[in-house]
Amino acid sequence: MLNFAPYIRQKSMKQYRLTAPRRLDMTVDLPASKSISNRALIIHALSGGSTLPENLSDCDDTSVIIDALRTMPEEINIKAAGTAMRFMTAYLSVTPGTHILTGTERMKHRPIGILVDALRTLGANIEYIGEEGYPPIRITGSTLKGGLLEIHGNVSSQYISALLMIGPMLKDGLTLRLLDHIISRPYIDLTLWMMGEFGAEAEWTSADTITVSPKPYKSRDYFIENDWSGASYWYEILALNDDPESEIRLTGLMDGSKQGDSITRYIFSLLGVKTKLQSKKAGIPQTITLKKNGHCVPKLEYDFVNCPDLAQTFVVACAAMNIPFHFTGLSTLKIKETDRIEALKTEMRKLGYVVKDIDGSELLWDGERCEPSLEQGIDTYEDHRMALAFAPYAMKHNGLVINNPQVVTKSYPHYWDHLRQAGFKVE
Repeated sequence: MLNFAPYIRQKSMKQYRLTAPRRLDMTVDLPASKSISNRALIIHALSGGSTLPENLSDCDDTSVIIDALRTMPEEINIKAAGTAMRFMTAYLSVTPGTHILTGTERMKHRPIGILVDALRTLGANIEYIGEEGYPPIRITGSTLKGGLLEIHGNVSSQYISALLMIGPMLKDGLTLRLLDHIISRPYIDLTLWMMGEFGAEAEWTSADTITVSPKPYKSRDYFIENDWSGASYWYEILALNDDPESEIRLTGLMDGSKQGDSITRYIFSLLGVKTKLQSKKAGIPQTITLKKNGHCVPKLEYDFVNCPDLAQTFVVACAAMNIPFHFTGLSTLKIKETDRIEALKTEMRKLGYVVKDIDGSELLWDGERCEPSLEQGIDTYEDHRMALAFAPYAMKHNGLVINNPQVVTKSYPHYWDHLRQAGFKVE
């Protein structure tokens, strides 16, 4: 029987005050990949397998999926887990029974209409309980016919991944045509790769079309690699540390990873962080070593369309290193756990940096400063990545206060413990 003890959370502390060490010399046992864990759970359930994947993430987003799949209650509360909302909506559409899918107040204001409309086109029985286009929803599962489906490619990749994962269960399979510009393509490719790992036939058959055969999944043992998103905060910490001898080692990462956020390694090489691999062999979990190389670009321009979850990390890192930036491809940030565009602008002003946006899809900083106002601490907006990305700024401002720090349990439950082990005072 599954032990759910790791998923029980202590009551949230209101604030943490952070004091950074001078030198870093630390091996970090990173959390397992949330993106891979959540996909593996849905595919595993659709395969009818009895053995859970190994090294599952113990974060909130994954635990709500585990709990839902284990108990399948009539009402499933996925709390603040956007991935779980999207993936479970599709999963329940092809699973016998009637269920209500709901979440936090914020979740009830995060759109789900694009996915619901797509599933209804395939024949799914889904009703809105409250506001049209938003959770909660009532889903009655059945066998769906499938066939051709068109959806805009500039929507959240989680909608697309949710549809793809149920493709093998559809009578006629699924031909998914993506209209317009396709964003977050690495997350779609990650989904296709994992489907293939479980025996599905799913592939790009043209530049804008994915074809999934009606060939069922095969149950198998599966090991989940660690999280490149979690690694990004340690890259940020080292980049902001002034000691040239500092070193951080990160466990369980793969060279050639399918995780979109593995691009962290390249982008931080532009900010003076060098990555040393134990092995060049792809697909083998290994410990990587981060050291400073002292060479930084004078300005960073980058399109985050394929890795929007890294935007907060690089906004804080670049400003703290006095490196002007212009980041594009951020249109999805406004519908994340919070409006990350506005949250970033507000909290960066507290640090003394005037960050501006263009049309809610670009962020730039040209070096303009303002008077810092850190007395009230950094607000986290019920968004784990606000806490995770701003905490490293303690390297530049000892005594930095993070409000509602336990929000990190959504993706990286042991973050504060790991900071303590690295020599941070977390009070």
